[in-house]
Amino acid sequence: MYTSVSILFYIKRPKVNTLGVCPIYTRVTINAKRFEFSTNKYISPDKWSNEGTKVKGNNEEARTINSHLDYLKNQVLEAEKRLFKKDISVTSENLKNELFGLAENKRMLVPIFQDHNNKIKELVGIEYAPGTLERYNTSLKHTIEFMQWKYNISDIDITKIDHAFIKDYEFWLRSVRKCANNTAIKYIKNFSKIIKICLANDWLDKNYFVN
Repeated sequence: MYTSVSILFYIKRPKVNTLGVCPIYTRVTINAKRFEFSTNKYISPDKWSNEGTKVKGNNEEARTINSHLDYLKNQVLEAEKRLFKKDISVTSENLKNELFGLAENKRMLVPIFQDHNNKIKELVGIEYAPGTLERYNTSLKHTIEFMQWKYNISDIDITKIDHAFIKDYEFWLRSVRKCANNTAIKYIKNFSKIIKICLANDWLDKNYFVN
């Protein structure tokens, strides 16, 4: 979905200090939702251009502050680019987190698996048979059941999946689910495809299926 990022600089006149200067703030708006942060710069209200959203004139003070505002604008736009590169939706919350490093945007296994299955569903009768979709849906169901059995969780950060996770999953399929050899191998291959998708998107650095 297309998102429009708007960046505005303004002064907070009610916060004028004893020196007669106001703090300059940055307002970032995305799809009608916004967040604000201080630029850590101050200016006299009569030197501020509301139309240009910058300091008036070309003296040293104006050049220094306006250069800093340009820098902050570029920082916001770079954070937006990083979200696009990570294939993370550009929302007010995500952009704020990316800009200030407030939280890592984790990629969870179940949504990735489900997205894959949804795409298979759209291609049933075109590229895939109904049985293929059924097998992948069952694979996802088994994966969730395994995580609940082994870790008491319903989802996991894909970066936490390692060789031990895969071996334990295979053991669970054979022991708890009582899957025959060929069936267990098919479910592991289905799971391997999801990992390959993560690798292809540079979401993972290592393929533990290699071993």
